Amino acid sequence: MSLVEAQGLTKTYYTGAVEVHALRGMDLSVEEGELVAIMGRSGSGKTTLLNILGCVEQPTTGRYFLAGEDVERLTDNQRSTLRLRRIGFVFQAYNLLPGMSALDNVMLPTVYSGLENAPQRGREALARVGLEGREHHRPSQLSGGEQQRVAIARALINSPSIVLADEPTGNLDSRRGQDVLALFQDLNREGITIAMVTHEEQIALHARRIVRVMDGRVASDRRVEQPLDAREVLAKMGPESEEEL
Repeated sequence: MSLVEAQGLTKTYYTGAVEVHALRGMDLSVEEGELVAIMGRSGSGKTTLLNILGCVEQPTTGRYFLAGEDVERLTDNQRSTLRLRRIGFVFQAYNLLPGMSALDNVMLPTVYSGLENAPQRGREALARVGLEGREHHRPSQLSGGEQQRVAIARALINSPSIVLADEPTGNLDSRRGQDVLALFQDLNREGITIAMVTHEEQIALHARRIVRVMDGRVASDRRVEQPLDAREVLAKMGPESEEEL
């Protein structure tokens, strides 16, 4: 079975007497080690799909298996444990706590997981994303790109089966966005499975596979023969100017 296996997912929200059908029979599988981009316009259902894959929401109907576990059969506490141990989240807005250092932000998931040697693991995660020596900086002392790297380190600290990223470059300029994409590609080459939501074609073309969502269904699903290499794109941009630093 695939690492992620979604079968016939539907999701209906109710606003008063109005029914909103966010998903209308979604089928999706993601194999271990893939880097997948999920594309779609606003309202297409891509974020709802990501929330279900992340065990944040449950589908109205359909079945979802994560690493072989039938998520529907789990209790709320079991789903929370599965989410904590199997899934890393990266958000567009970083979601860092402003009063805490980069290291403390990275270690937050370990408060609930009980991970041993959390400080050491946190420092290793920050070094892995290129932020060695920035452990004690608060978010306000970091650039947007650095804050997103802290968020990625936080997503990695519990060694998840999959990283789910919702518009991870949405708040970044083109250079910082390419930095994040280069990091994702490096992590993927190490074997980490990544699914990222984006509405930008140029971002999606860095993935190995593009799934397009429309009206709550998969509209197309194709492999990318030659994904864009973010480091090559950065090299073509040339050195940073003082205004960019």
